Amino acid sequence: MTYQEFYSQSLNNPEAFWKQQAQKLSWYKDPENILTKNDDGHYQWFEDGKLNLSYLCIDKHIEDGFGRQNAIIYDSPVTNSKEIITYNRLHKEVSKLAGALKEIGLKKGDTAIIYMPMIPQAVYSMLACARIGVIHSVVFGGFAPNELAIRIDDCKPRLILTASSGIEIDRILPYKPFVDEAIKLAEHKPSSVIIYQRHLGADTPGKPYDIDYVKAVSTATPADPVALESTHPSYILYTSGTTGKPKGIIRDSGGYATALKFSMKYIYGVEQGDVYWAASDVGWVVGHSYIVYGPLINRNTTILFEGKPVKTPDASTFWRIIEEYKVKVMFTAPTAIRAIKKEDPNGNFLKEYDISKLKYQFLAGERCDVSTLKWAEEKLKVPVIDHWWQTESGWPMLANMVGVELAKVKPGSATFPVCGYDIQILNDLGEVVPEGTEGFVVVKLPLPPGNLMNIWGNPERFVAGYLERFSGYYFSGDGGYKDKDGYVYITGRVDDVINVAGHRLSTAEMEEVVASHASVAECAVIGIHDDLKGQIPLALAVTKFGNEIAESVIQDEVVQNIRKKIGAVASLKQVIIVDRLPKTRSGKILRKLLRSIADNEPFTIPSTIDDPLIIDEITHKLKTHKVGKH
Repeated sequence: MTYQEFYSQSLNNPEAFWKQQAQKLSWYKDPENILTKNDDGHYQWFEDGKLNLSYLCIDKHIEDGFGRQNAIIYDSPVTNSKEIITYNRLHKEVSKLAGALKEIGLKKGDTAIIYMPMIPQAVYSMLACARIGVIHSVVFGGFAPNELAIRIDDCKPRLILTASSGIEIDRILPYKPFVDEAIKLAEHKPSSVIIYQRHLGADTPGKPYDIDYVKAVSTATPADPVALESTHPSYILYTSGTTGKPKGIIRDSGGYATALKFSMKYIYGVEQGDVYWAASDVGWVVGHSYIVYGPLINRNTTILFEGKPVKTPDASTFWRIIEEYKVKVMFTAPTAIRAIKKEDPNGNFLKEYDISKLKYQFLAGERCDVSTLKWAEEKLKVPVIDHWWQTESGWPMLANMVGVELAKVKPGSATFPVCGYDIQILNDLGEVVPEGTEGFVVVKLPLPPGNLMNIWGNPERFVAGYLERFSGYYFSGDGGYKDKDGYVYITGRVDDVINVAGHRLSTAEMEEVVASHASVAECAVIGIHDDLKGQIPLALAVTKFGNEIAESVIQDEVVQNIRKKIGAVASLKQVIIVDRLPKTRSGKILRKLLRSIADNEPFTIPSTIDDPLIIDEITHKLKTHKVGKH
């Protein structure tokens, strides 16, 4: 069957399509009501079905005779340790921890926060919560105590599961003191904190609410999975990088499991038993969907990597892991590839490893620039596939569905809509725009299974943020366009379009041109204030390791390239060379922060920033070059 035939089936008869996919799961009670609306008028999937994510991830495979298969490979270059965890071992660890949670008093419908580094106990904690119907909220370990406190007050957990410490390359992060400080700051007080002691030398002050992880698990009675409604929330995941009240995305259970099972085969092209690696963190949506739930539901071996693409120990780390564990499909962010490219532009490290088992390299998390895509294609010699999705969707919305039909890769495009997503491009009036015309990226309702159910404790924000702007559509917040062949191009958040003397210009398009320069490793283009034109673009560029071309030459050549490829209307006249760009810990460039710095406007440094010291460096550079309102 071709992609177009498969995709058309999903739109023409979504209930029959997703019922067939749901039948590939083991349900305690098979759903009969496939697509309905709840009391608030929102669509929901499989409302009368019952299942359990933990059972699907573990027990099902053991019952089928695969208990000795590797479920998780833990690889930690920062601690110089490795561990292989079979499905049998995973069952023992998760069922015992679930039993410990029950003995503490947790029950179906309670909430728990998981604040852990990339260690097996983080995965055990997620699956143990899912096993007994506790709604987990994984908070990324890089968050400061204040941000953790905000999330404590929002989801009101009965319990926090944490570790004594994490490691950021060569720096110990004191998780337990962060948790203690967050509890002190929060109005809501969790009754207990379970601590996994890593013995890395970090300070772990004792508190009356502390429970030792190992002791609690050793004495617990293993817990069996509980049959849960398909609509029972599996987790709350807060969108990152914002200030004020956080936005807690709620995910269901049955629709999510159905979508993930579908995606592993048809989007990523992996079969049961294959080794799959998403180089992300369990604190992000990628970690939830494609380190934990997706691969384990599909009986894949998933890799849990505690490290970075560079400096742990160098830019060869990814290739070493692909060779050592025979990875078939890998998924990472473009920023990781750019970091490797910057350190090893000629791909010399890659020549030292056998990555012949790798079939596909997927990229997502931010828009992939053409030069990064082409570099990866040239060095890896496999299809490199950019795809697009969001925390809200939980799984891909645009992708080259290699498990159905491998389409031609068009650099800059995330290819076609995934089955179930009727993606359209609208103008301000809600009208479909012609091909090649940029507009707002929306999805016609109903969304397919697996997407957000609501916003935790704030249904009004759910409607206002996603459903009100265009009636009958989900508004993604992104801009984009379709070409004559139906390929979709995401140009970035709609607030990343700048207005230069009345001309609306895409900063993403300009970034493509800047990044195409042979000496540029990565870049960001932002719109800054200009008294005459309203806004003008500013480019910040990081050069490749070993670059010997003078900054003034690079700057002149980039400006000329912009004039040649976009036109003088772009008015890009300033290109500033910087050592690095401010990013979140998940790799997204903080463009809004850059705009605020350039325009000398007040800003709050996000708790998700990978290195706060970079703010002073950038500010100094912009002042030196007399950029913006400085």
